[in-house]
Order: sequence, then C-alpha cells, then structure tokens
Amino acid sequence: MKRFFSLIMMVAAFAVVMSACTNKASDGQNNTTTQKTLVVYYSRSGNTEGIAKQVAQSLGDDIELIEVAEAYPTDYKALEKLAQEETENNVQRPIKPLKHQVKDYDRIIVGTPTWWYKMASPVLTFLSTTDFNGKTVVPFMTNAGWPGTVIKDMAAISGKNGAKVVNAKEFKFNTSNDGSQHGMATPESELTDWINGLRTADNK
Repeated sequence: MKRFFSLIMMVAAFAVVMSACTNKASDGQNNTTTQKTLVVYYSRSGNTEGIAKQVAQSLGDDIELIEVAEAYPTDYKALEKLAQEETENNVQRPIKPLKHQVKDYDRIIVGTPTWWYKMASPVLTFLSTTDFNGKTVVPFMTNAGWPGTVIKDMAAISGKNGAKVVNAKEFKFNTSNDGSQHGMATPESELTDWINGLRTADNK
C-alpha cells in the first residue's frame, strides 16, 4: 500500500513539473512576435545585391530583385548618361511585377545604389507605386562617394505611402571609373551590427 501511494505521489509531482515547463514555454512564445520580412533591391555592380543577400541569409527572410521592364544598356558610359537623365528628371522606369506580394509582409527592407546622388530609378518606381500602409520600411543604400539625398528621399516617399520608416543605413564602397566593385569601405562590423539590430527588432 505504501508503495502504491508513493507511486501516486511521484506521478503527481511529475505532472506539476511538466505543467510548469509548458506554461513557461507558452509565456515565452507570447512575448515574442516575428515580423514577416521581404528584402527588395535593385543592383547593377553587385554592391547592393551583396548587402541584400547577406541580410536575407542572416535573418532567414525572403528576397527579390527589382527587375526593369526594359533592360538598361550594358555599356557603362551609356548607362551612366541614361541614369543621370532619369535621376535628374525623377523618371520612374517601368519595372516588372514582384513575384512576392508586399501585402503579405510586415516589414520591407529596400536597397538601392546611388545614382547621381539619388536612388536608382527602378527603386523610385517601386517605392512610389507601392502601398505601405501598416508596413515598416527599412531603407539602405550603397554609394562610392557622397550619399546625396537617397535615404531622405526613400524615407519621404515610403512615409507618404503609409510606411513607418526605421533603421535606415548607408554603405560606402570603393568603386572604379567603370563602376566595378572593389570592396566595401564601410567596416564589416557596421553591417553586422545593423543586421543584429534588425534581428532584435524582428523579435520585439
């Protein structure tokens, strides 16, 4: 009989411990919400693409390249001239529809190269034609010199279209006269810290 009661007590104690563990795990889940995030970018030399892919890989986010409806010239000088004309006149170059739907995400991380001190025309098109109501937008840009008004412009357009804009970031690269990539001048630690900050914000 004593052994029987001892067994009952052991089973009861085990049940109490398991219940406490379950409640603790449940509390942890309730305190953590994950923002579904999409990384959207345009890139020509690969600088912006490199940042975008590192962010998406580190955070486990979806990622998509903004594709133009009509390809840019492959000749660098011709592209440079056209890019200057587009940015100086705020041209919204036609882009292809994204495969991912922005409406399905909570946070959109948007990357652009700097063209003549402004964002690239395809990114201007994306930001200007997208409804960001209820979304958080995180802009980042790459440049090889003066950053111009890129971040300010990205924030203004995104905000106008309903976004909450946070954690904007600039990355500087060493680039030659032909636009080719020669490594990031911004310390790698800055990129790591920025990504970690996005991960922290993702879990708030």
